Amino acid sequence: MRKDIHPEYGPVVFRDKAADFAFLTRSTRTSAKTVEWEDGRTYPLVDVDISSASHPFYTGTARVVDTAGRVERFQRRYRL
Repeated sequence: MRKDIHPEYGPVVFRDKAADFAFLTRSTRTSAKTVEWEDGRTYPLVDVDISSASHPFYTGTARVVDTAGRVERFQRRYRL
C-alpha cells in the first residue's frame, strides 16, 4: 500500500444534539471543536443531527405508513 494517502484514524466524540447524547468511537472525521471526555482526555467533537439515540427506528417511535391503502385510494379517485 502507498504511504501517506490515508486519513488519520483516531478517537472522536460524536454528540447528538437532538437527544443530548454523546459517544466516543474511532473515525477519520476530525473537527476544530474539542471536548473533555469522562476519562479526562480531550477529543475532537463532531455534532450530528440524529443518531441511534434519537432516530425513530431505534427508539421505537416509528410509524408504519399504510402504502397499500394510499395506492388503492389514488386508483379509486382517478379510475386507473
